Amino acid sequence: MIARLRKRFIGIAVLSVFIVLLILIGTINIINYRNMVSEADSTLEILAEHNGYFPVQFGRLFGDEGRDDLGAGFFFMRRGMSDELPYQTRYFTAFFNGEGKLYHINMENIASIDGTGAIELAQKTYETGREKGFTGDYRFKKCASDQGSMLIFLNIRREMTTVRSFLLASVAISLVGLAAVMLLLILLSGRIVRPIADSYEKQKQFITDAGHELKTPITIINADADVLETEIEPNEWLEDIKKQTGRLAGLTSDLIYLSKMAEDGSGLVTGDFSLSELVGETVQSFQAVAVSQGKTLETAVQPGLIMSGDEKSVAKLVSILLDNACKYSPEGGRIIVDLARIGKTLQLTVFNTAENMEQGNADMLFERFYRADSSRNSESGGFGLGLAVAKAVTEAHKGKIHAFSEDGASLTVKAEFPAQ
Repeated sequence: MIARLRKRFIGIAVLSVFIVLLILIGTINIINYRNMVSEADSTLEILAEHNGYFPVQFGRLFGDEGRDDLGAGFFFMRRGMSDELPYQTRYFTAFFNGEGKLYHINMENIASIDGTGAIELAQKTYETGREKGFTGDYRFKKCASDQGSMLIFLNIRREMTTVRSFLLASVAISLVGLAAVMLLLILLSGRIVRPIADSYEKQKQFITDAGHELKTPITIINADADVLETEIEPNEWLEDIKKQTGRLAGLTSDLIYLSKMAEDGSGLVTGDFSLSELVGETVQSFQAVAVSQGKTLETAVQPGLIMSGDEKSVAKLVSILLDNACKYSPEGGRIIVDLARIGKTLQLTVFNTAENMEQGNADMLFERFYRADSSRNSESGGFGLGLAVAKAVTEAHKGKIHAFSEDGASLTVKAEFPAQ
């Protein structure tokens, strides 16, 4: 149990760190990507406003020397951009007439693509009808021009490479950090769970010691009752004493058994045995019980199923499940026991009709001393430990056990064990 608790603690802690890193790294990279796109769109907006040129080139290109380049420095400062932007930006423009025919392409500010490639890219992009987006290493924008429309293609290969590099670096650093956290947790988790382990060991030792200490007075009381029964006539008080001492003896045995099974079934005598024969024999021994209670007991056991484990413990598990089904199914109820190999597991399913069940998951029945309703009381002969023992046996054999009600009028308990 402590080993499982330690593994669960490490798993939850690592998962929590992973989720936090995923959110942080994802948020940072999304912001980084959006900033890149925003800067590219701002540059495209400037070019679109000036017919495919930067303001610093406007006067020179159109022969208007008296306009002092339209105050380009002030223009870029106002936009929060560098004055060097026109000299750092690589782009080309393609002009289309009203009929969608390419009639001019300007490649003065790019060298990463030749004329043929630029024409093919421009025509292909124009045919998509999109106003803005990505095409390869280019961010493009479509806008109106004097004779039709203009497509501006901005080369952002360097920016995209930077974004990708940052993404890969952040992921790599996060993985290294996650591995470091996992290593530290593995090294330190023993100290973290040590107080819980010590407390659990003391509790288990207390239950074992108390159980053994209780056995002696219970045995003496039972023996005294037998002696009194020989000296005086049998009466209801003696019968009640013997009945209650029997219950206490059973309860003590179950508590000690649970304590022994708690640490992954320490002390189990493992070996190969026929699970099919074990289940069949156990069901056969409960047939008379079911008939005497007016209930039907049906079986569907797949023959030849071999299991590796402690045969006595597994027999106790099957008996507990059948006893539980007989006790808590109503008069005239139906009990079905099914054993089959499904994939890599051996599945033992015990179904019984029941009353006052909540529909859905019923795994709380495996808790110690749990009572689902007032009908599951001591008068049925149980202590609320049977299914807890069944769970301990199943987990000791590296298996899983679940309980559920499909319709609120039945209970299904399914135990799964690794198949050979």
